[in-house]
Amino acid sequence: MERRTPQRTAIEETLRQAGRPLTPQELLGLSRARVRSINLATIYRTLKMLTDAGDAVCVHIPGEPPRFEAAHIGHHHHFRCDECGKVFDIAGCMGSVATFAPPGFKVRDHEITLFGTCAQCAGATEARGQRS
Repeated sequence: MERRTPQRTAIEETLRQAGRPLTPQELLGLSRARVRSINLATIYRTLKMLTDAGDAVCVHIPGEPPRFEAAHIGHHHHFRCDECGKVFDIAGCMGSVATFAPPGFKVRDHEITLFGTCAQCAGATEARGQRS
């Protein structure tokens, strides 16, 4: 069993409270606001321990570095902003996607990622347009 340290506690709390999947670099920056003595090696070691224990899950976005989020969220999907690059959770699911599979195929699982512009970036774009 891993020893409970202030660094590990900060990483776990940051991951739980983030409300969206984080890259290891994002997790490092946010965790350092709680405990300055965190480094990237500690982030990776803690993420491995948390994913092995089932307390965190890896979120894969094609062509992107892996992101991590707390596992307690349950089944949901993601939205990736083209402007800021952040990935956000989308609550819930549209329902059975098995109807999209070819006849005779059995769907085991699915993951859906929407791509576009988040509300914050969309607002910034509109504000720039109004000033022009």
